[in-house]
This record gives sequence, structure tokens and C-alpha cells, in this order.
Amino acid sequence: MWSDQDKEWMHYLNDIIAADVASAVFLSTYMRHALRGRTLSAYHEVADLQRYRLYRKSNKVLYALNHRAHLPFVFVLGKN
Repeated sequence: MWSDQDKEWMHYLNDIIAADVASAVFLSTYMRHALRGRTLSAYHEVADLQRYRLYRKSNKVLYALNHRAHLPFVFVLGKN
């Protein structure tokens, strides 16, 4: 990713500072993924029927999505 030729830092869109275009694209994709996860956790809740719990706070929802979403009887629900 880094080489001796790329010594100039460029300021790209969305406040991304990188040395080359490939690094800027990678950082942009990663930031979009992280932002999508945070906004998803704010507007959803997780029903865990194995533990008989309902997670509503965004940090608990994000934890459940990352660690428990692949288990059976764990459902992601939209807040209405």
C-alpha cells in the first residue's frame, strides 16, 4: 500500500487524508461501513430469544449484531 514514491499527502472528499488513491478508497469504504453500523444500531433493536432479552440501547445492539447475530433465535427488529 505504501511505497517510496508516495510521499505527498492529499486531502480527498469527506475529510480523508491519504497518500494515494487506493488508500483513500480503502479509508472511504471503511468509514462508510463503520458509519452504517452505528446508524443501524441506533434505529434497530435485537430480540435474543435464547437469553430472553431485548436489546434497545445502541451499544448493546451493536454488540449483539457483531457477536450474536449468527446464532439461531436472535432477531434484528426495526424500532417503530
